[in-house]
This record gives sequence, C-alpha cells and structure tokens, in this order.
Amino acid sequence: MSQIASHATPSLSGQGRVAIVTGASSGIGRAAAIELAEAGFDVWAGARRTGRMAELGQYGIKVLPLDVTDEASMVHFVDAVLAGAGRVDVLVNNAGICGYGAVEDLPLAEGRAQFEVNVFGMARMIQLVLPGMRERGDGRIINISSIGAKIYQPFAAWYHASKHAVEGFSDSLRLEVRPFGIDVCLVEPGVIVSEWNQVARKNLVEVSKGGAYEKAARRMARVLALADRRSLGSESTLVAHTIVAAALAGKPRTRYVVGAGARAAVTARRVLPDRAMDGLLGGLR
Repeated sequence: MSQIASHATPSLSGQGRVAIVTGASSGIGRAAAIELAEAGFDVWAGARRTGRMAELGQYGIKVLPLDVTDEASMVHFVDAVLAGAGRVDVLVNNAGICGYGAVEDLPLAEGRAQFEVNVFGMARMIQLVLPGMRERGDGRIINISSIGAKIYQPFAAWYHASKHAVEGFSDSLRLEVRPFGIDVCLVEPGVIVSEWNQVARKNLVEVSKGGAYEKAARRMARVLALADRRSLGSESTLVAHTIVAAALAGKPRTRYVVGAGARAAVTARRVLPDRAMDGLLGGLR
C-alpha cells in the first residue's frame, strides 16, 4: 500500500465512514470491499451473485443483492444502507461488463447492455447517494474506469465507448458537485488477472465463429490470454489499494492510473499519432 499512498495527500480516517461497493462478488470489487473494511470503513457490498459474497461477512461487510440494471434493486439497496448506517460517505462504482466481438457481429442489444451497466447503472447509483452527500457537504464518488478509456483495441468497440462515456460523465460531474464538498475520482486499471478476461475471450471466439472475423478474433483471444500471466497482468488487490488511497486522501487526485503497463499505454496514446497507434494495436492481431 505504501507505493500508492506515497502519491496521496494527507489521509482521512476510514473509522465511522460508510462505503458502498458495487460489483463486489469478485475481482476488483471484492478486493476493494475487503480493504476498505480493513481500513475502518463500514462497507456495504452489492452484486447480483450474493452467494459469492458470503465470505465477506467475516470482515464485517454487509452484503445485499444489487442489480445496477434494475431501478427497484438500486433504490432498495441505497435505502437499506441509509436505514442501517444513516449516510453514505464513499460510493465505489465498480460494477461493469465487457462483451467482445466485431461491431458487425454483435447485436445492438449487446452494446446497450454494456452501456446499461457501465454507464447508466453508475449514473443512477450516483443520483441516489448525491442528495445526502450534498446536504452534509461531504462525499466521495470513485468510478472505476479503465485504460480502455484512453486506448483502444479491435473487437471491444462497445466496451471502449462505454469507458470513454464514464470518463466524460465523471469529469462533468466533478465540476457540478465540487461546490458541495464532494470529490469525484476515476481509477483507471490496466490489465488485471481475473475470470472476467477468460469469459470475454471465450465469448469473442463464440460470437465470431463462422464469420468474416473468425480468424482475427481467435488471434485476439490468444492475445487476451496473455493477461493470465502474473508477469503481464496485475492482481485485483493492487487496484483495491488505489481505491482505498483515493477514499482516504484528504485531497484526492482526479485520476489514478494503476496496473501493469497502464501508465506506458496511456503515455503512448498521448504521444503517438493515431496511425502509429493503429499500427501498434493492429500488430497485436
């Protein structure tokens, strides 16, 4: 944690503060919920797969079902937190999905589903906690983005589009809520070792089968499989450390880039012309 904390401003204390983590059944969300609890936060974790969150109770974390594509589910979740804890100090919007496939192959419904979770679910959770934060003049919203909001790759147009939307949304929101003492932070992870990657590349191969993009999709799946190597991908706990640092910082950064190769990728996108970047990313295929 010292590596991350060294970049943070003087920290607040997690004791007595209430944090919500969405998408907490696995990966970054699960790790963030645990580390926030260990930092002293009263953590409320939500996800659709509540059975996979049962062990979080041993950390004192409250587990509730949460589907960020369902209005009633989101309202019930936030109401339960407010009834039980009386406030929300930190909202970690981690729930997200990614469906790989060529634009030509993926139905529009798949693109809408990714936006529904990655953008609109995030937005609605923010709407539900903002009134209380604004009234108290304090609060922190941490939106989990991706270096996918900075770079791009074939077969992930909808995912990259949704993460670009998350960044634009967060930047505008930051200006709106700043006068009320509310901070908005973006966490931009690089490649993370997770089951998410395995599911994504399996689906990519399936959706491309028999089509014009099948060979290229199979090559891309092999590239994605490289993330399973610990030398090329980062563990979810590294991102969780960053989330805790953002939650505790007295004056948080607006963006936290974290993970193997993340900073190099962001730098390359900033300095290379589009065609050069196309050649680099196209070479992965």
